[in-house]
Amino acid sequence: MNKINRVFRCGNESFFLFGPRGTGKTTWLKDNLTNAYVVDLLKNDIRLRLMAHPERLRDMVAANDDRNQIVIDEIQKVPALLDVVHSLMEEFPSKRFVLTGSSARKLKRAGVDLLGGRALELKMHPFMACELGESFDLDDSLMTGLVPVIGKYSNKERQLAAYLQLYIREEVEQEGLVRNLNAFARFLEAMAFSHAGVLSASEISRECMVKRATVDGYIKILRDLLIGGTLPVFSKRAKRRLVTHEKFYYFDVGVFRKLRPIGRLDSPADVNGQALEGLVYQHLCAYCDYSGYENALSYWRTSNGAEVDFVVYTPDDFTAFEVKHSDRVSRSDMDGLKLFGADYPEAKRILLYRGKEQIMMDGILVVPVERYLKELTPGKCLPESAWMSTKRL
Repeated sequence: MNKINRVFRCGNESFFLFGPRGTGKTTWLKDNLTNAYVVDLLKNDIRLRLMAHPERLRDMVAANDDRNQIVIDEIQKVPALLDVVHSLMEEFPSKRFVLTGSSARKLKRAGVDLLGGRALELKMHPFMACELGESFDLDDSLMTGLVPVIGKYSNKERQLAAYLQLYIREEVEQEGLVRNLNAFARFLEAMAFSHAGVLSASEISRECMVKRATVDGYIKILRDLLIGGTLPVFSKRAKRRLVTHEKFYYFDVGVFRKLRPIGRLDSPADVNGQALEGLVYQHLCAYCDYSGYENALSYWRTSNGAEVDFVVYTPDDFTAFEVKHSDRVSRSDMDGLKLFGADYPEAKRILLYRGKEQIMMDGILVVPVERYLKELTPGKCLPESAWMSTKRL
């Protein structure tokens, strides 16, 4: 695979860089912080030495006094280092510290202070379509996802299985996060059925035959390990009665596919619809995070069942999205967007579908999903010409 320029950007401050395994954190740092001093905690000798004596980090930094950028890779492996880093930041204000991790859970469990807010918390996501350009393949992405480390292999499905096994073994089993791995495996599968759906912890607990409190704990593990995320309901200036449950998504559609068993009674259309909605979700998450928008993504659903898949609400934008895994759309597909528009006439409304033609129907922009994802770029909006040149029905 040719080198891919990531859209992730950061300033000159010290920062945490969190992200699921294999999303390209270490690669980005090597490409962009070429003269940094790197402390790799995945190396056993370094990790064991610093676990025994965290203060030795000070000696290591002092021995590389000519380096103004210090990278500590997988900081959650030795949480006690944060106290030393905090002290070093005060002692050497000109140095920039970059701390990476695939989980903030161990840091939180240890009760350590994430540098007292002195470092930004940034996140790395799977590839976006705009990063891949013409090499972005929608059908392939919907089957095997966009985790960079998976894309390096010819047999992506086999690698996805190995990726998940490694995640469970090293992040869950070895860290002792759960007592019953079999129950947790059932939970992961049950959550795949909830992907792109309204989350009901009570239903999951019945399916997995575990207590509701256990399911709540498992969901928190998925969030902390950055494997899954939830969307709240958009409720600003609400004019209707809304549901209160969050929606759930795995962070990558390939992970969803690998965890979601397919049987003879399953509808391929339903699974493909979940996959497409999940792909749009991970793109919108990346777009919001890379653009610097916090808590900007949500969904909308009334108690009567009218729904809009996504709402992006920022100081610069207010857009509602519906996603359809179909190459044709009808006016009935837009019922949720129409109702949302009645409550929020200020919002732009977009329906993403598998067709090829861009049209304007009843004030709603209908856009081919592949085109939209390719044009979705952090820090930028779709050109206004995209609205002006649209065929109207």
